[in-house]
Amino acid sequence: MNGPPFRILVAKLGLDGHDRGAKVIARGLRDRGFEVIYTGIRQTPAMVARAALQEDVDLLAISILSGAHNTLVPRVINLLREQGQADVPVLLGGIIPEVDRPAMRAAGVAEIFGPGTTIGETADWILAALGRDE
Repeated sequence: MNGPPFRILVAKLGLDGHDRGAKVIARGLRDRGFEVIYTGIRQTPAMVARAALQEDVDLLAISILSGAHNTLVPRVINLLREQGQADVPVLLGGIIPEVDRPAMRAAGVAEIFGPGTTIGETADWILAALGRDE
């Protein structure tokens, strides 16, 4: 990766305790040269937004499998805006039904990755979104 590494916060939002995918993403992005901070499980929207601010991240990656994305993700995005981080792209991974994807994008989610997305696809999207070629 050219230049200093981008800082990525990988967050497990809500009561979802299934964190294997988030850990795989965190490790894979770290292996690709990103600086990755992982929140651990069972984070509230306020905890995630606060961590994004404290860690001065370039991008927030939220993993959610619980089905609570329609409530929790927009709350995180609103909190980011309130604390002056409206420019931080938010990507969403996990089980997000097709019917819910337009609402997630309308709330401010930049991209949605589902099961089967590779680390390479995710890393390439992040680099393009943040304006840097590998």
